Amino acid sequence: MKPSTDLAVVANTRIAAKLVEHEQMAAGAYSPQTVRALRGGTAIWSSWCAENGHQAVPADPEAVAAFIDAMATTRAVASVKQYVWAIAAMHRAADLDTPTTNKRVVLALKRMSRANGTRQRQAAPLNRPLVQRILEAAGDRLIDHRDRALISLAYDSLARRSELVALELADVTLTDDGTGTVLIRRSKTDQAGEGSVRFIAHDTAEHIKAWIEAAAITDGALFRSVHKSGAVGRGLHPTDVSRIYKRRAEAAGVDSTTVAVLSGHSTRIGAAQDLVAADLGIADVMQAGGWKTPRMVARYSEHQTARRGAMAKLAALQNRL
Repeated sequence: MKPSTDLAVVANTRIAAKLVEHEQMAAGAYSPQTVRALRGGTAIWSSWCAENGHQAVPADPEAVAAFIDAMATTRAVASVKQYVWAIAAMHRAADLDTPTTNKRVVLALKRMSRANGTRQRQAAPLNRPLVQRILEAAGDRLIDHRDRALISLAYDSLARRSELVALELADVTLTDDGTGTVLIRRSKTDQAGEGSVRFIAHDTAEHIKAWIEAAAITDGALFRSVHKSGAVGRGLHPTDVSRIYKRRAEAAGVDSTTVAVLSGHSTRIGAAQDLVAADLGIADVMQAGGWKTPRMVARYSEHQTARRGAMAKLAALQNRL
C-alpha cells in the first residue's frame, strides 16, 4: 500500500525509504477499498501537517490530537476515525511506534464522539416497491437494459457496490427453471476469496439475459459503461453505482429528498429490511448478504425491529395501533 505522504513532512530519508519498502512488500495484500482509504487518510493528514507546520511521520501525539479537533468541526466521526487509522498504519509501515494510542489522542477521539455522536447517517434503502418502480420506469435502450439488470441483481444478491462492479459473466449461472445464482468471488468480509453464492430470482435472470444479449457480452466484466453512441465500454467503477441509482430514481419520480441520500449500498439495505420484514431469521439474512456478524443487519433493520418489539405488542394489546 502506498501511503500518500508528502516527503516534506517525513522526518528523514530512512523513514521515507521504509514507507516505500512497505509499499513494495504489501503490493496485492490488501483490497482496493483498503488501499483507497489509506491513501485518502494519509493525504489529508499530510496536507494538514504541511499547512500547520507539523511532521507527519513520526507524528507528535499533540499534533494528532489537534488534527482530530480540527477535523471534527467539518468531518463525520467515522471519517476522522478512518484518518486516525491511516496515521497509525503509516507509522507501522515505517516500523515506528504509533502516536494514536497516546492518551492525548484517545481523549481527543472521545471528545469528538461526545460532541458529535457516533451514529452514522444511513443511506436511503431501495426496498422492493421502490426497486420495482425504478425498473418499470426504465425504457428499452441499451443503457436501460444494463441499469435494470444491475439494480435487480444488486437487490437479489445484496451485493456491495465493489462486489457488483467486480462481477464477470462467468460468475453468473442461469438454470433451466429460469432462476440462477451469482458468485461473489471476494468481498469486504472475505479477503481470502473463499467466495459466496447468492440467489437470482426469475425476473432478475431475465433482465441479466436481456443485457448480455443486447450488449453482446461473451466474457469479462458483466456490467460495463455505455457511451452515448451506444458502444459498450469498459467495466464500471464502484462510484458509478450510486450515480446510476440516483439517476434512475429521479427518472422514476422518486422525491428529491430520498434521491439525495441514495448510495451504492441502498439495495443492500433495502433487501435486508425486506428480509427482516418478511420474518426471516437473522441467520438467513446474514447468509443472504454475506455478513459475518449480526451488527449491521440489526442496524439496517432497527425500524422494523422496533415496530415488532415489546412496546409495539403492548400497544396492540391496548388497542392503540
